[in-house]
Amino acid sequence: MNLDRRRLLKVAGGAGAGLLAAPTLLRAQIRPKVVIVGGGPAGATVALTLAQAHPDAFEITLVEENELYTTCFGSNMYLAGLRDFESLRHSYSGLADFGIEVIHERALLANRSEKVITLISRTRLDYDRLVVAPGVDLLYEQVPGYNPQAAKLMPHAWKAGPQTRLLRQQLDAVKDGEAVVIVAPPDPYKCPPGPYERASMMAHALKSSGRGGARIVILDAKEKFSKQALFMEGWQALYPGMIEWLPPSVHGGIELVDPVTKTVATDLDLFTGTLVNIIPAQRAGVTAREWDLADPETGWCPVDPETMRSALDEAVFVIGDAAAAGDMPKSAFSANSQARVAAMAIAADLLGAPRIEPFLFNTCWSRIGAEDAVKVGGRYMPKEGKITSVASFVSAPGEDAAVRRRAVGESDDWYRSIVAEMFGPGAA
Repeated sequence: MNLDRRRLLKVAGGAGAGLLAAPTLLRAQIRPKVVIVGGGPAGATVALTLAQAHPDAFEITLVEENELYTTCFGSNMYLAGLRDFESLRHSYSGLADFGIEVIHERALLANRSEKVITLISRTRLDYDRLVVAPGVDLLYEQVPGYNPQAAKLMPHAWKAGPQTRLLRQQLDAVKDGEAVVIVAPPDPYKCPPGPYERASMMAHALKSSGRGGARIVILDAKEKFSKQALFMEGWQALYPGMIEWLPPSVHGGIELVDPVTKTVATDLDLFTGTLVNIIPAQRAGVTAREWDLADPETGWCPVDPETMRSALDEAVFVIGDAAAAGDMPKSAFSANSQARVAAMAIAADLLGAPRIEPFLFNTCWSRIGAEDAVKVGGRYMPKEGKITSVASFVSAPGEDAAVRRRAVGESDDWYRSIVAEMFGPGAA
């Protein structure tokens, strides 16, 4: 089923507006308290959605360590020179206009039986509903020889900020004829097409700056990857001979990485790069794990597919990349959609708003060239105890260049849209 982005957003927006409408709070002096931990596409969206849909109905507190949020989505365009770094950074200051209190600290402890969390400053926040959106943590140890110290020489840049800048600095230092090595992670992980869009944008940066003799080798942990046919078609057309993808059945597995010599040893061969980008396996962020909201075997947080409520605590919601969200990929669009479902459930719990079966959405655009973007996405709903795909779409190989240019425009429009839904209309 071919659902384009505009139709998805129209359906999502219309559904969200209707479902979030709720009766007026009769005792305005007793406002339910909603505490949100994590200010990314999931956490910031649920805060702003509740505040806009129900002005003054809740006491909303967003706890986020960083004063500025740097988006991972869009960061590959920064590598390519198609976006500047400051355009990825956004302030939380606009949320105060909607009555949202933002505290820039780490949330340290949770006493879920008493419904209270404690911040690193020892500030205690009690809640009626808690939303946990900690994103992912990286499993450094699953790449032999890799650790947080090694990441200062072999960046992952899978958490945006200083690592993003470091990756760009190292890419700028690659000379014509030298090599870039990317180690791609096993499923599931944040942004499934991300490593391959990154390779594309690195190739664009190299080729457009007269370094088209450089070579990019992707050592993958998977036998296949998202949008594979589209990427490979694009690589052949735009960057012939520059990008080589090797699955584990070819390279035999990563045996050791050495950050000093910039080498990656596999069963097949030793790969050396001027730039080595290691993207490790992932699991739910530390906050979810420390608060016993994650499954210790999978590393992800089980949730009720109807509401995004934690399967382990009815007063807690887990949204975004940390959630075990069935068929939904871990993406900023997914996190934004899940935030709206959680907001509806919180309004139903605390204000008596109607409970309506939710629909969730995802679209993921990937830039292959400066004017060439492809997309994949779908629609999801609760079914047989999990979030299940009920419709999907994907770009077709061989599409007209005008179609791909329109997809570039869509992705730019979506970036502005999600930023506004996270930080307020003025942030876009």
